[in-house]
Amino acid sequence: MSKSGFVPDNSNIKKSSGTPNLSVNYKQNVLFKRNDQNIAYQLTSTQLPAMLGGAFVDLYMTKGHMREPHWHPNAWELDVVVSGEVQVSILDPDTSSMHNYRIKEGEVVFIPMGWWHWIEPLSEEAHLHLFFNNDQFESTEGSDVLRLTPPIVFQKAYGVSANEVAEAVAPITDTVVIGPPHDHSFYQKSYLKDERDEKVVVKINEKVLHAEDK
Repeated sequence: MSKSGFVPDNSNIKKSSGTPNLSVNYKQNVLFKRNDQNIAYQLTSTQLPAMLGGAFVDLYMTKGHMREPHWHPNAWELDVVVSGEVQVSILDPDTSSMHNYRIKEGEVVFIPMGWWHWIEPLSEEAHLHLFFNNDQFESTEGSDVLRLTPPIVFQKAYGVSANEVAEAVAPITDTVVIGPPHDHSFYQKSYLKDERDEKVVVKINEKVLHAEDK
């Protein structure tokens, strides 16, 4: 669509054509559904052709799930918490720094275009409204980056084992969006460990580090 993105006027609406459709039930358009409690609805100019220059996502999540790491190459994002509490994590590419924002009802986080980010519920349930300044915003999902990049590329670029990378990302067989997939046994084990507050062990360069050592 040639006029997607910021639109400074209503030149797309023609008087001679009469008033365009200005109302729609966006819950008829599911962006992604993990289950009934973890679901996202989307409203773009596909549903409302007159709505150029902006888009909207209605996001519901429960604790233990997350909006996976991703970025939007053609839109900024404004996250508004309707209910519950979440943590929005953002990587600032200009300063190479990570920022975590805990926000609850009445608070917002702004994510500049192209910045890597993810959203994780801190409360049992969370409901957010996400706004974008492009009526056909695009998303690059971390799950796609991991599963579609040949493992040998990670070995050549970072000096890690291609075989180990391939094994690690093998369970990622599709785009995740809201994760993790519940049919993955690793999810069940890791989430239960988090719930029991067990000590986390990290292995870096063959050296075992415990959480308290980091």
